[in-house]
Amino acid sequence: MARFALAAFGLLVGLSGSCRCQSPGDPASDAHIRSGIDLVYNFSFDSAAVEFRSVTAAHPDHPAGYFFLAMIDWWRIVSETGNTSYDERFLSQLDKVIDLCDKRLDTNEHDLTALFYKGGALGFQGRLYGNRGDWIKAANAGRTALPIVQETYRLAPENDDILFGMGIYNYYAEIIPEQYPFVKPFMMFFPKGDKAKGIAQLREASTKAKYADVEATYFLLQLLFNFERQYGEALPLAVRLHERYPNNTLFHRYVGRLVAATGDWEGTTRVFAEIVRDAEAKRPGYDATVDREARYYLGIREMNDHRYDAALTYLYRCDELSRTLDREEFSGFMVLANLKIGMIYDALGKRELALKQYEKVLGMKDFQQSHDQASQYRKTPFRS
Repeated sequence: MARFALAAFGLLVGLSGSCRCQSPGDPASDAHIRSGIDLVYNFSFDSAAVEFRSVTAAHPDHPAGYFFLAMIDWWRIVSETGNTSYDERFLSQLDKVIDLCDKRLDTNEHDLTALFYKGGALGFQGRLYGNRGDWIKAANAGRTALPIVQETYRLAPENDDILFGMGIYNYYAEIIPEQYPFVKPFMMFFPKGDKAKGIAQLREASTKAKYADVEATYFLLQLLFNFERQYGEALPLAVRLHERYPNNTLFHRYVGRLVAATGDWEGTTRVFAEIVRDAEAKRPGYDATVDREARYYLGIREMNDHRYDAALTYLYRCDELSRTLDREEFSGFMVLANLKIGMIYDALGKRELALKQYEKVLGMKDFQQSHDQASQYRKTPFRS
């Protein structure tokens, strides 16, 4: 959740995505952009680059093609959150977009296309800085982007792609300071939000936006899952995205999370077993992070059904992967996997091993009351 908060704050200060509604204007370029967007969401990054380069070749002075080329690296970044190797190129690509927009704005300060793409480029810079915990740069990007996005909304209030950016702002400007007080000092730069209005705007954008429909749907399901706890409403959105873009690991994982959250453990097993098979087959995007999450959920399912040997196999592997992945701090997966292992040892009557696990958990960060549970089971053995 903490990592999601960073991403959400980056979104908030940047108002990203609202620029996706201005193509160069000719049908061929518009078709290339639409095709490229679909390819990006389906993690076909090389093919998407071909589409967007067709746009830059036809319109070298228009920011659209360059902006969407940057979006390829953005989705690489969000699908591999610990990988910073794309950051420098991503920021450089966005600087190119901003330069092209500034040239147009020097001629016409109300150039709608330039405003769209400059606001979006600054927005995505803010998102990256927020993800990386660089609050000063994130706030500066957002403070610069906000009046630009507000101006685009004033000039084209009927545009549903712009509505996506406004929906993000209205929702997160209210919810993030409530959930994460450490963000409040940065909010002095920004106007208040309206959570209910933001959700309504995102719902409308998810069905009506020309280019931002998928992005709006994705963020709608995220906020329904992470903050609103409206799992039944979020699940069909995740299923729809996964069916449309079956190679997108993020959409696939959200289906699994939401199926689990709704209590459908048969479905949980089916979805996460698919993900494990994809990881074992080394399909693009199904890396160790994805594999770890899937094995955790499968371990919980086996534990719930008292198949403890199978549960331990999954949870051991989850812990093993975490030791490679968790370079800076213990992840929730490592903490909870070790707690569950201790509980299983108790259920099997292996009290000494269970106590060692609880001590281990108490030496990690507290995650979802893990310390309270470990302390409780250290005093009184867990009983299934």
